[in-house]
Amino acid sequence: MFKKLTLSAITALVLGAAGALVVGTSAANAAGGAGHIEDFDFSFEGAFGTYDQHQLQRGLQIYTEVCASCHGLQYVPFRTLGDAGGPQFSEDEVRAYAEQNFEIYDEELEDFRPAKPADHFPANTSAGAPDLTLMAKARAGFHGPYGLGINQFFKGIGGPEYIASLLTGYTGEEKEEAGVTLYENTAFAGGWISMAPPLYGEDVEYADGHSNSLHHEAQDISAFLMWSAEPKMMARKQAGFTAVLFLSVLAVLLYLTNKRLWKPIKYGRKDD
Repeated sequence: MFKKLTLSAITALVLGAAGALVVGTSAANAAGGAGHIEDFDFSFEGAFGTYDQHQLQRGLQIYTEVCASCHGLQYVPFRTLGDAGGPQFSEDEVRAYAEQNFEIYDEELEDFRPAKPADHFPANTSAGAPDLTLMAKARAGFHGPYGLGINQFFKGIGGPEYIASLLTGYTGEEKEEAGVTLYENTAFAGGWISMAPPLYGEDVEYADGHSNSLHHEAQDISAFLMWSAEPKMMARKQAGFTAVLFLSVLAVLLYLTNKRLWKPIKYGRKDD
C-alpha cells in the first residue's frame, strides 16, 4: 500500500496533518488556552535546593487563616509539622497548633475533640473546593510547544508557580454566567475562574515581620503546598546525591580493575 503512494499523495497527507495541528492549536487558543505562568524563584528548586523553614511556617499561617475555611489537607498528619526539612515546629508547638486550630470527629466519643499530633488535617469539602495536599504536584505550570515538555526540562513541572500565578493573576473583572459569578484570572486556562480572590495582600500579619505583599503571600503558601505534596523532597535529594557519589566511585574502581585484568592480554606477555 505504502509503495503505491505518489509524491503528491504524501504531500497532501503532510499538509493535511499540518493543517489539523494548526486548526487544533487555534481552537485551543480561541477557547482560552493556557494562562500566563510567572516563573517564581523558590528556594527548593534545583538539585541542591532546600525548603525555607520560615517560608513554610508563613505558608502554614496563610493556610490556617485563609485557605482552611474552604480547602482541606486530609493527607497531612499534624506530627509532620515537626519533621526535619519541613516547618520544624517543636513537639509542644505542634500539639498547641493542632489543639487550638482544629477539631476532629472521634467515632468512639461520637463527638468532636481537639486535634492531636497523631491526627491528620481534617478534610473540608463544604464549599466544593478540592483538597490541597497534592495540588502542587497535580498542576503543571510549564509546557513545551505542542505538549513536548521542553520547558519542563529547564524549569521543572511548575506546580508551585502555577498556584502562585493563579493567586496573583486576578484582574478585578467579574461576570455572571448561569447564576455563577466568575472572576477573570490571567493564569487560569480559559481566563475565568469561579473561585473569588482568596488573597489581596496584607491578609495576614507575619510573626517574623516578613513582607506580606500579595506576591510574597502567594509565594509562601505555594511553597507550603509543595511541601505538603512532597514532604520528603530533601531526603530524596540527599539519597540521590549519595547514590550518584557511590556509583561514581564504583565506576572508577571498575575501570581501574578492568585495566589491570586485561592489560597482560592486550599488550601480550613475553615468555621467560
